[in-house]
Amino acid sequence: MNLQKWLIIAGLALLVAGPLWPWLSKLGLGRLPGDIAVRREGLGFYFPLTTSILISLVVTLLLWLFRK
Repeated sequence: MNLQKWLIIAGLALLVAGPLWPWLSKLGLGRLPGDIAVRREGLGFYFPLTTSILISLVVTLLLWLFRK
């Protein structure tokens, strides 16, 4: 599949996920153990490490299943 099709699919996925975000945020994504959050005066840093790994695994599994 060429790059243009992947970009269209990614854009459509974002369009679907946007309105569903209030519901999706209730699943706990972004607040998993292993996500890094540092809050100090005048500074806030957040890196969703575990969430990124989980989403990567799910996307990889889906792509693997659709490829077959």
